[in-house]
Amino acid sequence: MRVINPRWLSVASRPLLFGALLLLVAGSALTTPLQSQRMELERTIRQRVLPNGLEVIVVPGGGVPIATIELVVRNGAFTQTPEYAGLAHLFEHMFFKANDRYPRPDEFMDRAASLGAAFNATTREELVSYYLTVVADSVEGGMQFLDAALRGAKFLDDELRREKVVVLGEYDRAESSPYFRFDQRIGRQLWGASWSRKNTIGDRTVIAAVTPAQMRTIRDRYYLPNNAVLIVAGDVEPERIFAIAERSFGDWARGEDPFTREPIPPVDPLRESQGLIHEEAVNAVTVQMQWHGPGARADQAATFAADVYSDVLNQPTSRFQQRLVESGLWQGVGVNYYTLNHVGPITVSGQTTPDRLREGLRVLEIELAATLEPGYFSAEELDAVKALRSVTTAFGQERASENAHTIGFWWSVIGLDYHLRYIEEMAKQTPRQLQDYARRYIVGRPRITGVMLPEGEQARLRLTEQELAGRRTAP
Repeated sequence: MRVINPRWLSVASRPLLFGALLLLVAGSALTTPLQSQRMELERTIRQRVLPNGLEVIVVPGGGVPIATIELVVRNGAFTQTPEYAGLAHLFEHMFFKANDRYPRPDEFMDRAASLGAAFNATTREELVSYYLTVVADSVEGGMQFLDAALRGAKFLDDELRREKVVVLGEYDRAESSPYFRFDQRIGRQLWGASWSRKNTIGDRTVIAAVTPAQMRTIRDRYYLPNNAVLIVAGDVEPERIFAIAERSFGDWARGEDPFTREPIPPVDPLRESQGLIHEEAVNAVTVQMQWHGPGARADQAATFAADVYSDVLNQPTSRFQQRLVESGLWQGVGVNYYTLNHVGPITVSGQTTPDRLREGLRVLEIELAATLEPGYFSAEELDAVKALRSVTTAFGQERASENAHTIGFWWSVIGLDYHLRYIEEMAKQTPRQLQDYARRYIVGRPRITGVMLPEGEQARLRLTEQELAGRRTAP
């Protein structure tokens, strides 16, 4: 998957979304070779590295006289030891607070208003990003606005106390969802000792006990120019942006590579399949199977195969969907790989009824194993999903803000070159490569099989976690 975290996309919506886009592709004339997309990206995207190590990426585009400025830092859940679980996200909340240039919160907000800026931030597994959209004439002011927050944050005690209440409120809202509670339980089993490095929302007790010193530690360790990228996309001229970036951020002091000083430990592999049963006040049965997938640097080739494999199985007309959903065994089934550098998860999730659960799981097992059979993937299916990826990627490049977010994500996870050659590499995927991926990471490999049942159904079905753990596809 390219950007969206699959855990928050309804399993029923994935095939429908895919089908709608596929119809759009089928009605479009793809006259431009897929390889030319990389040439166009390389022609359009301009890059420069400042002497302090800050990368600056400019994506000029005409039309509307606005620009998105985005600062991305390689931080996020993957840097979190247990005692910092959730603090990368809390730091993001503290970014737009009192700082040396704007010592009172109202001053900071007033400056944003005077710029006409719409701004926000996000924390993910392997990055934290801060972005604002302004009229093109206010780009320099926007960069200075980011710089003030970046280097002059005060982390005042009273502001930190108020903001951790806000973050804990987000935690409460998430925790009120049975699907969140189910997902958290599966995550703990899937990642084991690495759970704090995958759990962006973090640990409630850690958040509640946060100190200003911990905020400063995060800033001093990870918020360095040589661990960040500045992206400007929209109605801008590259040379002017490079000059403004140098004026705004050129004196930001370079630091020691944080991942040389404190390397990220490897994720321990799953040794055996495990089952998990979770009862909630829900009506349907939700099943979530998860495996450790490829890491983007460790097995880059497999990440391209993973996306095509998922796309083909999610196609409404695929054999996979026909056997599982059109047969009535499942109300919806989705397959997803989420690209991350430090091991991305593979997820097969779906909904069914209690009485169809066992048969649904049995047929799902059979169908996953069948993806290794000769002829399972047709050339026509692969061509369709490759064209779909090409079109949706092109659409995303038309919107400055979405383009900046996408570039920032890939820069942090694997590097900009991966983004530039994504469509080209994806177009090379063959049925054999898809099957090699499934054989290495899915079929017969250890996994977590989680089932969320309506209250009382476990006893009625006599379902055990051992039974779920024993359900493994044949190699």
